[in-house]
Amino acid sequence: MPKVKSQMRGILVRVGIDQAYGKWNAPVNVLTGSFVFVPIPDGPKKVCTPGRAKRYEEVVEPLAEFARINNLANLRFPDELSACNMHLDPDFEHLTYGDNGKRRGAGVASLSRGDILVFYGGLRSITPPHDLIYGLVGLYVIDEVIRAVDVPRARRDENAHTRWTVVSENDVVVRARAGESGRFDRCIPIGSWRDKAYRVRPEIEHAWGGLSVKNGYIQRSAVPPEFKNAKQFLTWFQNQHVNLLQERF
Repeated sequence: MPKVKSQMRGILVRVGIDQAYGKWNAPVNVLTGSFVFVPIPDGPKKVCTPGRAKRYEEVVEPLAEFARINNLANLRFPDELSACNMHLDPDFEHLTYGDNGKRRGAGVASLSRGDILVFYGGLRSITPPHDLIYGLVGLYVIDEVIRAVDVPRARRDENAHTRWTVVSENDVVVRARAGESGRFDRCIPIGSWRDKAYRVRPEIEHAWGGLSVKNGYIQRSAVPPEFKNAKQFLTWFQNQHVNLLQERF
């Protein structure tokens, strides 16, 4: 489990394909928590360095295995996405995460070693009424945050923001600690629909020590919310007993 930093910060970051980015939601079995992490599409104007593009065909096998285990005959990935590149971020295999450090990711850019990133997404339940499930899917304990342009060329295939032919001067890449970071082996549901939006359930936000957003709002925000007490969140997390996997999907 993650080691606790004396003065710890933490940010809650939304990731994964959804109706806003890709117009599809990855599946989750709410009874077991099993899910498939499916990234958002890469921007249509983004060009990857030859050999570095990550295609959606990589998620076909994980989705087929999920369908087999859960006895699903109708789990189908959208044809229109099959020919697209994935924006594979976070990359749980390499334990990296990239963001624009001048805009949405300004808070991420200000984090330091020992701080945490907690990833969540909107997943679709495989059982009727097929509700949208907002849940945690991964956690990083930060080792370092570096400018994307400073990533050595030999390591530029480790993150979506450095796979492009043009790497933005504004972007940063987070590298996380192996053994303390990764994708969860099961989703942890945290959200519910109330007050006309998806929000962290009140009892969960209270257990975390609060968030920097009003009334637990997590549906979509320009600035990812920060934990008011990251160490208290980690105490809660350690009681969830999930395994951390260094695997992409």
